[in-house]
Amino acid sequence: MGGMMPAALSAVILAAGQGTRMKSVLPKVLHPVAGVPMLAHVITAARAAGSTPLIAVIGHGAERVKAAFDGAGVDFVLQAEQLGTGHALQCSAPALAGFAGDLLLLCGDVPLLRGATLQALVEHHRSQQAVVTVLTAEVADPRGYGRVIRGAGGVERIVEEKDATPAERTVCEINTGIYVFTTPRVFELLAGLTNDNAQGEYYLTDVIAAARAAGDKVAALPAERAEEAMGINDRVQLAEAGREMRIRINETHMRAGVTLLDPAVTYIEAEVTIGTDTVIHPGVHLRGRTVIGRECEIEPGVIVSDCILADRVHVKAGSVLAGSTIGADTDIGPMAHLRPGTILAGENKIGNFVETKKAAIGRGSKASHLTYLGDAEIGAGVNVGCGTITCNYDGVNKHVTVIEDDVFVGSDVQFVAPVRIGKGSLIGAGSTITRDVPAEALAISRVEQKVIEGWVTRKRDKAVKRET
Repeated sequence: MGGMMPAALSAVILAAGQGTRMKSVLPKVLHPVAGVPMLAHVITAARAAGSTPLIAVIGHGAERVKAAFDGAGVDFVLQAEQLGTGHALQCSAPALAGFAGDLLLLCGDVPLLRGATLQALVEHHRSQQAVVTVLTAEVADPRGYGRVIRGAGGVERIVEEKDATPAERTVCEINTGIYVFTTPRVFELLAGLTNDNAQGEYYLTDVIAAARAAGDKVAALPAERAEEAMGINDRVQLAEAGREMRIRINETHMRAGVTLLDPAVTYIEAEVTIGTDTVIHPGVHLRGRTVIGRECEIEPGVIVSDCILADRVHVKAGSVLAGSTIGADTDIGPMAHLRPGTILAGENKIGNFVETKKAAIGRGSKASHLTYLGDAEIGAGVNVGCGTITCNYDGVNKHVTVIEDDVFVGSDVQFVAPVRIGKGSLIGAGSTITRDVPAEALAISRVEQKVIEGWVTRKRDKAVKRET
């Protein structure tokens, strides 16, 4: 006999607010926390709790929000006029027509909420056989939050601060704005709400009193960590959330076998992955969907964005890497700049003040210092001397420089693309190469050196005569 089917769970995320205190043209829920929009963190938590379908109620900046989550498996409902949280949930009713089960009600500006907390809330709701269950939190300073008012029968109602009496404002148990409702019952309760309050809005919190009046069971679960329920209303709170998220991210990496020498000043975004026994120094920024392999070392002041680093890559101080793929056993920097499209096959050395862009560089090839390699295809075993430049741009178009395997490039060489340098050839220092070089050839392009003996003495003597 098969087991029981799990109860259905949907999620509605309220994300329609303007966020005026952010003072930004960017919709509030798109402001990043640890490198991704705060709404993305809420979606991740809802999915971790098992929610499907997942609906976001949007309003201000609706098109930008939709575009940011295109293909993310989220359904969008427009709240054209913001008439309160109760009205926002009502807007989702058509999208949930025919759905019967439990509904998680989340806020798009509460990014620190964990999936495990939501799972616990849903389990509590079901174990209590409640119609409404609210996640609450005990805080030292409840200003700005709705207060949870309890009576002999448990939670009686939630009162917003603007509507609270002086006695009610002393209550430190707050409403987090996170609920589980039984549907379709919640929509029946919403239909009876009024906007008779200081804001003239339909409060979702009024559902609790309506449920109690109807004889429905109301439950509450205090959050184990109050900071999970922190809402983001301004840039100060945004920074606080970012700091808390960094702590969480860094602890996860350290427990997984990554060494962070000073986690307080190590900035790792949410989508970064790092292999075991990698060492991250202070002041490092790892951004986007960067992947770092095992036994790597990332020195102070390095910035890595959307890169893939294989095992045993050593990135030295002050280097900046973006959109690049780095093979194993490679040394980079110090002060190197790898721009998007750089591909290092492995066992490479890209030294101080070397810049690369759209450069595919073969195994074992080296450019140790003061070099620019752009729009280049470089083979294996190539040594690129100090001061080398691929002159890839003619003012209109970009052109490619091809350097085949085992080429030795002397210092201060300019390759005027398009040009191909044959395998095993040697390019003399100080050359400007404008034509293809065949394999195993020596190419030198220099003005003949002249030595005029006594020139300095004669020049100096003439100057002295003029002055006298």
